[in-house]
Amino acid sequence: MANDVQVQPVADLREYFRDALHVALSHQHIAVEDQTEHYVVNLLTIFARADQLFEQTPAGPRLTPLVVMLSQALEAPNHEERCRGLQRLGDVSLFVAGFFAQGFATKLVDIDYHIAMGGRAYGTLAETLRAGRRRTLGQVFGELAQKFQPMVDALNEISETAYRHSHDDLLRLYEVWIKTGSERSRAILRRLGVEPVHSPNARLAH
Repeated sequence: MANDVQVQPVADLREYFRDALHVALSHQHIAVEDQTEHYVVNLLTIFARADQLFEQTPAGPRLTPLVVMLSQALEAPNHEERCRGLQRLGDVSLFVAGFFAQGFATKLVDIDYHIAMGGRAYGTLAETLRAGRRRTLGQVFGELAQKFQPMVDALNEISETAYRHSHDDLLRLYEVWIKTGSERSRAILRRLGVEPVHSPNARLAH
């Protein structure tokens, strides 16, 4: 049986992510500073290697739960390790919410949890680095905290380039929109013939 997904060879992964992110941000009408875009491209390039995303354990590669990452960051013995822990929490939350959104449909922990945890981690970092020699990096984290959900939408677009949504996705898309306010989910719902509305007893409105 022929595979519907065509695999394209990529000579430079960083260049691929840079171009893909630029296009996705444009499609989602998201404007970010150049240094913020550069930071996310680097993040995607690094986490494209599984050994950078997952922790190596005796049971095999595992993703540390976000609440454990937060606890480790808050209990870090010094300022630098605390910042590294919060940065790791924000980075992992952004990447996982952006690239594994479809998998949340069968998980107890949902995408809005990752968005909340990641946004707060970046926000705390921004406050911490507001002054001093790392002020520019603090501004990057501040913008990521402010635009975490729209950035997740952009990464969703990159991850789903070869994925065609169908009416089987309606409930999940609607749930994501209700929980996160994702403009991308709303646009896809409308494309599938559904106008999402907020109500106490929210239902799909055809």
